[in-house]
Amino acid sequence: MRIVYIGSGEIGVPALNALLESDVYKVVGVITQPDRPAGRQLKLTPSPIKQAALAKHQSVYQPENINSPAALEQIQYLKPDLAVVCAYGQILRQKLLDLPPLGCLNIHASLLPQYRGSSCIQAAIRNGDSKTGITVMWMNAGLDTGDILLQQELRIANDDTAGVVHDKLSLLAPGALMDALKLIAKGKAPRLPQDKEQASYAGKLKKEDGHINWDQEQQAIDRHIRAMSPWPSAYAWLATDEGKKMLKIYDTIISNRARGEPGTVLRIDDHGVLVAAAKGGLLLREVQLESRKRMHAAEFARGCHLKVGAKLE
Repeated sequence: MRIVYIGSGEIGVPALNALLESDVYKVVGVITQPDRPAGRQLKLTPSPIKQAALAKHQSVYQPENINSPAALEQIQYLKPDLAVVCAYGQILRQKLLDLPPLGCLNIHASLLPQYRGSSCIQAAIRNGDSKTGITVMWMNAGLDTGDILLQQELRIANDDTAGVVHDKLSLLAPGALMDALKLIAKGKAPRLPQDKEQASYAGKLKKEDGHINWDQEQQAIDRHIRAMSPWPSAYAWLATDEGKKMLKIYDTIISNRARGEPGTVLRIDDHGVLVAAAKGGLLLREVQLESRKRMHAAEFARGCHLKVGAKLE
């Protein structure tokens, strides 16, 4: 089976490697986004998929628009039987979806129809779901609306961050993809329509989505902090001698006994900084003040002379 792999994000690297190492499937080309500026110096940086492909001496194509006539001609020239897509970053139009005779598969990081969109891992954690998973679906022109081929579930632990779940799902994806390809090869691959009534959408995150609302119970804030890690990072505003600054919060412990006005610092000790929520509170353990390094909350409090009664906005 000749396969074109289309992806950009790091979550798709293990699945690509599994295909490249397979004796059964032949990857005839890898398509990824053009190199983009990244980091403080805005250095042109290849996608994780490009880096993985080049490490295995695989041909890589980087069209600005994958639906352009030139890109379609290139894909047609590769003569793929099937396309596999994972976290690519562009919508595939119908002309492209119709090119491979066996169709196009998408590896999606949720248990569809919940959640469609790009921030499905964050949505699952923020909403307190006990599980998520990988869905391998047949692609159509809609956004994550295609028929389901198969799903594999993953339990979400109480202390999992979005980064941890992302990495767990990336390791689950190769097995799910290989099981799907075996079913296709045998002519036994199902097409299970999604229940539109159960569908939900998780759109692309913005930096401001990390802002913490302290007028919630402590469990909801804890889930929000874990969902926003590592990006865009959960944060609050703190008044300092240098003006209002962003305080990123990475690690917390739930406190059920804390009492006080939401967002108020209640206690500072070697264990961290206790902040009140609408119900209970959170002991901040690891934080990062704007323009400073990431550190233990107790060390941060001593360094910036944080006082009990200070308000995180």
